[in-house]
Amino acid sequence: MLMARFGFRTGSYGPFGWRRVGRSVDFVVALGFLLLLAIAGAVLQYRLGSGRDLAGAAEAIDGDSIRLLGEELRLDGIDAPEYRQTCRDRTGGEVACGRQARRALAAMLALGNVNCMISRADRYGRGLARCRQGDAEINAALVRQGHAVSYGAYQAEEAEAKAAGRGIWATSFERPEAWRRSHPR
Repeated sequence: MLMARFGFRTGSYGPFGWRRVGRSVDFVVALGFLLLLAIAGAVLQYRLGSGRDLAGAAEAIDGDSIRLLGEELRLDGIDAPEYRQTCRDRTGGEVACGRQARRALAAMLALGNVNCMISRADRYGRGLARCRQGDAEINAALVRQGHAVSYGAYQAEEAEAKAAGRGIWATSFERPEAWRRSHPR
C-alpha cells in the first residue's frame, strides 16, 4: 500500500507504467546490463593501459615507433619525421630525414635490450611508451640528437638540438605533424 500512496501501482505494471513480464526476465535483463558494463570497463582498461613494463629486443618501425615482443609501441612525448618525409639542406638539396630518424632509432635499439614503460594507448591503440636502454632514455636521446621534435615533452632537449644545429635542425623542415596533414595516406 505504501507504493500506491506515492503513485506507483502494484500489480502487473512497473513503476514507469511498463508492463511487468516477470522476475526471471527482470533478472536476465539486469544480468545482461551488468555484463555490458563489465565489457565496457574491460575495453576502457585496455585502451587506457595500466602502466605496464615490457623489456626485450626491439626493432624500429619508423623514427618514433618500435616493435617490442610483438607489440607496436609509439615513443611518448616525441614526433619524428615520417619515413617518406624529406628535408632541405643549406644548399637546397633533399635529405631523407625520415629515413635518417629511423636509422638513428635502429642504431640505438641494436645496442641491446630495451625496457619500456607503457602509460596509455594512443588513438590507434598503440601503447605510448618511454623506453630506456641502460641509463639512457631513448625518447630524450632522439630529440637531443635532432632526429625528433618535442611533442608534449622534451622541450629542453629540443632547444639544445636546435641551438647546436643537430639532425633536422641543420636543415629546413616541416614539423612532422604538419607534414602528415599535407601528405595524407
